[in-house]
Amino acid sequence: MQIGILSDTHDRLPPFRRAIALFERLHVAAVIHAGDIVAPFAAKVIAPGAVSLPVHVVYGNNDGERAGLRQILPGIVEGPLTLKLGGKTIVVHHFIDWLKPQDIAAADVVITGHTHKIVNELRDGKLLLNPGECCGWVTDRCTAALLDLDTLKADIIDIQP
Repeated sequence: MQIGILSDTHDRLPPFRRAIALFERLHVAAVIHAGDIVAPFAAKVIAPGAVSLPVHVVYGNNDGERAGLRQILPGIVEGPLTLKLGGKTIVVHHFIDWLKPQDIAAADVVITGHTHKIVNELRDGKLLLNPGECCGWVTDRCTAALLDLDTLKADIIDIQP
């Protein structure tokens, strides 16, 4: 089972739209956004009805207009979000430092964002995954990840800005 992973889109619509279009072409089972969409107009990219995929989203620290985001994305939640997909337990939060040790202990996959830095490593049998920044504002590199839950491996994908 493949899952599309995004974080830190920060209102930059072109790479955000391209990443979602790629995930739809690949027929991933779901999309996870680890926070910092920022504004409600950007949330429309992954709003119910705008995409054909299940979408799971947590708030990030720059998601200030939370009521507006919730109107567009009724399923958006404060982290941590725990999901059971493909027989694996996935914990999602915007920043890894905001997770409690028991959140990490219960997970097969830990998905975060916030730092805009890619993390893709297996540690103590758990995959720690930060897809980097889809916006490209900080690193000048727009990235997302494709997670294979069967192998617990992720590929980092460069998205054109």
